[in-house]
Amino acid sequence: MTKAVLIGPPGSGKTTLGRLLAERYGVGFRDTDADVEAVAGKPVADIFVEDGEERFRELEREAVRRALAEHDGVLSLGGGAVLSEETQALLSGQPVVYLQVGLADAVQRVGLGAARPLLVLNPRSQLKRLMEERRPIYERLAVLTVATDKRDPEELADEIVKGLPA
Repeated sequence: MTKAVLIGPPGSGKTTLGRLLAERYGVGFRDTDADVEAVAGKPVADIFVEDGEERFRELEREAVRRALAEHDGVLSLGGGAVLSEETQALLSGQPVVYLQVGLADAVQRVGLGAARPLLVLNPRSQLKRLMEERRPIYERLAVLTVATDKRDPEELADEIVKGLPA
C-alpha cells in the first residue's frame, strides 16, 4: 500500500515534500510526471507542444494507474492528474494529501518563466484559474489537507506523518 499520495497545484511542494516523506518513511519516492517523461522520452512541456494535452493526459492516467499498482512508497501526482475520473476512482481509499498553496507562494515557487505548458501567455492568471478549477477536486479526494504557505518542508513533513494513518 502506498504510504502517501501527494496532490496539489504546481508550486505546492509535491516533489520536495515527497522526497522528504519518503526519506522519513524509509521508502521510495515516485513522481508520475517523471514516469510520463520516461515513457515518452521527452519532457512534459515537449509532449504538450508536439503531441497535445490529450496525449499527455493519456500517458498521465496510465502512469498514475501503474504507480498506484506497483509503488508502495510516496507518490507525487502531476497537478492536473486528478482531473481524470478514472484517476479519481483509483485514489479512493488511498492516503491522499492535498498540499494547499496560495497564489503568491505558488508563483514564487514555480517562477513565471518555467517550462509549464498550461501557464503560457499570462502565467499568473492561468495558475490562478487552474488552482480555482481544481481546488474542489483536491479537497474531495484528500484524507488530509496541509497548508504549505510560508512553512518549512520539515515542519510540513512532520504534520503529514502525524496526520496520516500509520
